[in-house]
Amino acid sequence: MDYVDGFIAAVPTANQDVYRRHAETAAAVFKEHGALSVVECWGDEVPAGKLTSFPMAVQCQPDETVVFSWITWPSKQVRDEGMKKVMADARLQPDTNPMPFDGKRLIYGGFRMIVNA
Repeated sequence: MDYVDGFIAAVPTANQDVYRRHAETAAAVFKEHGALSVVECWGDEVPAGKLTSFPMAVQCQPDETVVFSWITWPSKQVRDEGMKKVMADARLQPDTNPMPFDGKRLIYGGFRMIVNA
């Protein structure tokens, strides 16, 4: 079954177009290195919580928007090999394509898919 990398970040709202361009470049690189798909979602209805929430998790500021993203891979092995290549790819190095958000507040993880209906 497929393997999924998931991401949540707080992006300055004014950087939406810059973020989209950054994500489009990254998507092409991920797919070249084995990813099946890359999905980037700009927060539209993301309520603040009292105990937990997406905005709280990434310390979203009033001038920022929560972004929710995921990458699907055919397997964890393909992901592990592909991710090494992605991290070494010159097109995604900070001096070439800097992240248009605070990467210290990025939440990410790898997940084994157990249902795909």
